[in-house]
Amino acid sequence: MREPLAARIRPQKLTEIIGQDHLFAEDGLLTNLVKHETLPSMVFFGPPGSGKTTAALILAKELDQPYRLFNAVTDSKKDLTDIYFEAKMTNGLILIMDEVHRLNKDKQDTLLPHLENGLITLIGATTANPYFAINPAIRSRTHLVEFKELSIDNIEAIITRALEHPLGFNNRIQITPEARRIIAQQANGDSRYALNLIELAAINTDSLVDKEILEKVHAHANIAFDSDDSNYFNTLSAFQKSIRGSDVNAALYYLAILLEVGDLISIERRLTVTAYEDIGLANPALVGRVLNACEVAKRVGLPEGRIPLANVVIELALSPKSKSAIHSIDHALHVVRSKSSPMPDYLNFTPVNKGDDEKYDYGKADQWHTLQYLPEELKDERFYTPENLNSIEKTYADNYEKLQKIKRTSNIKQWNKR
Repeated sequence: MREPLAARIRPQKLTEIIGQDHLFAEDGLLTNLVKHETLPSMVFFGPPGSGKTTAALILAKELDQPYRLFNAVTDSKKDLTDIYFEAKMTNGLILIMDEVHRLNKDKQDTLLPHLENGLITLIGATTANPYFAINPAIRSRTHLVEFKELSIDNIEAIITRALEHPLGFNNRIQITPEARRIIAQQANGDSRYALNLIELAAINTDSLVDKEILEKVHAHANIAFDSDDSNYFNTLSAFQKSIRGSDVNAALYYLAILLEVGDLISIERRLTVTAYEDIGLANPALVGRVLNACEVAKRVGLPEGRIPLANVVIELALSPKSKSAIHSIDHALHVVRSKSSPMPDYLNFTPVNKGDDEKYDYGKADQWHTLQYLPEELKDERFYTPENLNSIEKTYADNYEKLQKIKRTSNIKQWNKR
């Protein structure tokens, strides 16, 4: 079976790697490791197709050390045990582990002592954020090394290498500058995606890859993440921040990316949180429309579900904003966590050993707003501070200020006589 183009032309030396200059330039981090013939355990993290596994393989070869490949998802605990046995026979080896963030606890427990005693030098590779996804015990025993997204120019250089490489197209195929740029842009920093696309395009032509050939093979932009890697969560974050910043065009762009992934549940969660957290009391009725749009989207599915979601994203982005509710509850939580203050006895559900004149009178609706409800030491605390007073929240704020001017009493007997 013929190897994919990306495997056939995989760089064999550090000097052949394109991009990641902070790691592979003359004074780059990994270049210096090779110069000093040393290799600590590391976790390489970054987007797909940025060269993590390739770099690990080259390091092992250039340092002339034995290595084994292991996939944390598909390979078994027994496979790992066999690697440990071999490491003892060879006085240590490099373990190159793909999907290291998915290593289960059972496998982790067997790995840790070998990392500790140096029998295994781990080079893990992951697209996830290691600060969240990697077990702290492994993270504390490794160095985290970031691989950055490849630039469009990097991808174009990789395409050129594929066209010229003896194990690639060996100059049998040409590509127009326009088509080269299209592939580089659509790859979204993923060299593997770009090479797979040009390999598919080359099958459909005798000599020249142009825009028409790319259209023929239905080339489209690469969404370079899945729903459990850090790029996905970064996009969710950008989506919410764009709505908060009232940039409707950016919000629609990030919504479109998320729709391509198809995770309606995460979209619903972000929209609901945004409606309460960022829009809040400036437009409280919008929450209901968000929930309704999300329910419709789930009911009709995609692609039709994009329509109600686009409606509420536009409305959220262009709506007035207020964070007074979240700031208010966070202030209250801070006070609650800082000290304990007893509530007035008359607010107890079932007051004990109290006369009728010391109990809360449910029938005094016209006087409810004159009674003190906060603990005595907090009676002057103001948790709610109105913000960004548009026409809606101003109504609440005006009523709030009127109520604040009323002197509340904690003398329940006197209150009951009113």
